Amino acid sequence: MDSMEQITSSKTRVIAIANQKGGVGKTTTTVNLGAALAELGQRVLLIDLDPQANASTGLGINPRAIEKNMYDVLLGDTPLEDTLEPAADVEGLFVAPSSLDLAGAEIELVPGFNRERRLIDALAPIVNDYDFVFIDCPPSLGLLTINALVAATEVLVPIQCEYYALEGVGQLVRNVDLVKKSLNHALEISTIVLVMYDARTKLAGQVVDEVRNHFGEKVCKIVIPRVVRLSEAPSYGQPITVFDPDNRGAQAYRDLANEVLGNELDLDEEPEPTPPAPGVGIAAGSTLNEISSDEELTETESMEAAEAKGEEE
Repeated sequence: MDSMEQITSSKTRVIAIANQKGGVGKTTTTVNLGAALAELGQRVLLIDLDPQANASTGLGINPRAIEKNMYDVLLGDTPLEDTLEPAADVEGLFVAPSSLDLAGAEIELVPGFNRERRLIDALAPIVNDYDFVFIDCPPSLGLLTINALVAATEVLVPIQCEYYALEGVGQLVRNVDLVKKSLNHALEISTIVLVMYDARTKLAGQVVDEVRNHFGEKVCKIVIPRVVRLSEAPSYGQPITVFDPDNRGAQAYRDLANEVLGNELDLDEEPEPTPPAPGVGIAAGSTLNEISSDEELTETESMEAAEAKGEEE
């Protein structure tokens, strides 16, 4: 049985978390969804394929202190299982850490034999040891991301609830289709997660509606809110479920984990966006300067809002 058959015949869900646009919540979703699933008793492996290694540091792992990492797996003879590190604060969550050396791997892989199959060949021997495997992809569509798409059976796409986030999704869909036709017939975009949702703006609600209309049931019912604590948690090397367990961001990722598992959600109705000040919307020429008070505003955001209001007056 070859590597592809081992992956596709396994009960393990191998999910690439991809979006070629940077800053849309890929790593945040990878880390916190993985931690929430582990909290529910699932055994989760997180493979960090991003040279920035944010998923590794976000779970308290120092890439510089690790002897073997994903660079050694993809470009050496190191077995994937020899790189695994347990997440310190989350039982059942394991990490295959990244390294800055991966930044050069794109070039080094070009002349390599079976260059797009390096990850799937490394993952196949241990895939059955886990319930979920998440692959955190870099913000590009290079050979690292292609390795992730070849190794996965599903793609989870985080989409930021902002206008520009919609522009790159079509290209990602086309690239997933190309990989499916030529390299991995089992690959499907199975899950769309709307993240960084700000109920204070009309724009966020319009993006949600547009994504739901286009992708239908693939879009999760749970929407991840824009929460400052989600941005703070990685600096402490912890997922939000550990850093601030009672935070609404932590609860959102727990609900998302239950939805991914197919569990029934106790939701009366989806949150409706709060109507913003006139002129805030998706139409050209609109602005997002009108910001209402909210306990999640940082000090910097509050100062910027005050300065903007002063200039308008």
